[in-house]
Amino acid sequence: MSDLTRRTLLGTAGALALGAAVPVTAGALPQRGPVPGRRATLHRWARDTWRSMVAMTDPDSGLIADNIDGDLSEPSRNTSPTNIGGYLWSILVAQRLGFIGDREATRRANQTLETLLGMERHRPSGMYYNWYDPVDGAVLRRWPGSGDLIVPFVSSVDMGWLGAAAWAVRNSLPGARRRADRLWDDYRWDVFFDPEFVRQPGANYGGFYTEDPSAIRDPADILKRPPLGGLGGPDIYYTKNHHYDTCVSEARMVTYLGIMRGQIPGGAYYATYRTFPPDWTWQELIPQGITRTYLGVEVFNGTYSYGGQRVVPGWGGSMFEELMPDIFVPEEIWAPRSWGRNHPAHVRAQQYHGLIDAGYGYWGFSPSNNPAGGYREYGVDALGLKPDGYFSDQENTDYLRDAPPTKYGDGVVTPHASFLAMMHTPNRAIANLRKLERNFDAYGRGGFYDAIAVRSRQVSKRHLSLDQAMVLGALGNVAGDRVLQRSFATGSALRIRSVIALETFGT
Repeated sequence: MSDLTRRTLLGTAGALALGAAVPVTAGALPQRGPVPGRRATLHRWARDTWRSMVAMTDPDSGLIADNIDGDLSEPSRNTSPTNIGGYLWSILVAQRLGFIGDREATRRANQTLETLLGMERHRPSGMYYNWYDPVDGAVLRRWPGSGDLIVPFVSSVDMGWLGAAAWAVRNSLPGARRRADRLWDDYRWDVFFDPEFVRQPGANYGGFYTEDPSAIRDPADILKRPPLGGLGGPDIYYTKNHHYDTCVSEARMVTYLGIMRGQIPGGAYYATYRTFPPDWTWQELIPQGITRTYLGVEVFNGTYSYGGQRVVPGWGGSMFEELMPDIFVPEEIWAPRSWGRNHPAHVRAQQYHGLIDAGYGYWGFSPSNNPAGGYREYGVDALGLKPDGYFSDQENTDYLRDAPPTKYGDGVVTPHASFLAMMHTPNRAIANLRKLERNFDAYGRGGFYDAIAVRSRQVSKRHLSLDQAMVLGALGNVAGDRVLQRSFATGSALRIRSVIALETFGT
């Protein structure tokens, strides 16, 4: 890599460190202009990605499968609330970009919503289980193929994405609003909120079972109790040792939705860790920061230093932990001194990792299909709180502060990470994606395949509906003038802004 390329990527210290805030003004979201000379490319990518979503969707139930082969011929027989929510918000993007008309968008949304309203779920909270058959909407109790036992589980983070989609649809499609409202009005986000968590005023559980899960899980990890929030109904089984207590996480969407409904206190947003305290010396990187108080909660506003950036890390250092909520919540605008700094800093740190530190020639690290088989959590270890990764290569090359690696292995990049990054560095993201399309067998009728191992050249030739929905969500915001952010950021969602605008990340 030339010195000029290195300087271009890193930029000036003032522009890329956590010091340069994005200006914010009151009122509506600012328009996002088109990326010069890129319209045809972005629309081609979006149209092909939408084709994969249609191929995964059952024509009778309107439920989308979890994944499909690269030929778009064999959708899986499982789906989740996240997948279904991703299909609903992809309808809004397809409508905004002109792939379908208003009538078809309304028909598709109503079909899915009507099926949802008839499906089995945890009625006291309105929340759906984690796995269903997309053909008939039945709760899965055995895993397709293996036959492994499934105990019905309600995932807080997965429900966050169905909730966000329901709110966006009810604000965007008048003909689907009645059904979307029926879902939205049922949701009780406080069913997840544990006010007795060690960090006050509390944190969200990972979720709960509605039946005894001891056949598949250690009973010591389960807490049987009445549903939180005073909902009533039978006892349920919470994930005792699993709370979402880190700020940079896709799970913050659940807290946002609870704040919107007045069901989770705003202080819960500040009860999560930015970094762990600096005296927790087992961390791979020791944070620098300052303690401040927001809404009565003391917060250590720490950051890690990597690649010329000061970044508030996620759990695993992946792109979707950082940026998936930004598909809906205009965090960089509403919180210019925190997310407005961290989002571009995280993206540039991922670029630094792929292009300079690891030298892969490509970047964009996030959980995805493994080109060697199965599914795996990829990320940038130095951007994660988790001491043993997510890793960016197949060899699990660990970033240690006392002995950073001199060589990385077979790096795995996923296109959806670049699409998420496109909301913040569009030209660099487009250039990275064009290189992937040009240099690998990484693109098919349904758009980009899910993951590419850049040195072995192995490609996972499958499409995951979640990852494809992130692609479309980001493209809708970049090429469709913030269509999902505009659909979401209205009404009671403005309560989120009053909470997150207060904070400054770093010193």
